[in-house]
Amino acid sequence: MPTFSFTRTAPLPLDEAWRRLTEWPRHADAVPLTRIRVLTPPPTQVGTRFVARSGIGPLAFDDVMEVTLWCPPADGEAGLCRLEKRGRTVLGWAEIEVRPGPGGRTRVVWREELRVRWLPRGFDGVLERTARVMFGRAVNHLLRRA
Repeated sequence: MPTFSFTRTAPLPLDEAWRRLTEWPRHADAVPLTRIRVLTPPPTQVGTRFVARSGIGPLAFDDVMEVTLWCPPADGEAGLCRLEKRGRTVLGWAEIEVRPGPGGRTRVVWREELRVRWLPRGFDGVLERTARVMFGRAVNHLLRRA
């Protein structure tokens, strides 16, 4: 399974960066051809489930995720969320961490392990590079938009 991570620094307080990154439906604004539906009632907590449907028509697939760790930032301390991918096609996990950064900004660390069922391991490098770029752009978008 390809595993990757990247870091961003945003001119936002911790709680605002956290809010922007964990409002699940907003991710659809940042990922082309994707719709997100939250399957459980608010607020987000351990056990929250949502599905990201990406693609067009018969070429679409579901990325079903469940929050398995939910520790929002508090009192200037870091926050961490872990999502387990529970779908039939997309497997793995993702972690979103926000922590204090330089000059009152927020440092965001995104870590992810990603596997697409039925995709041969020979495609791991392409999958990793593509996912890093796609998720990196999505995080940039989410951090820029209120």
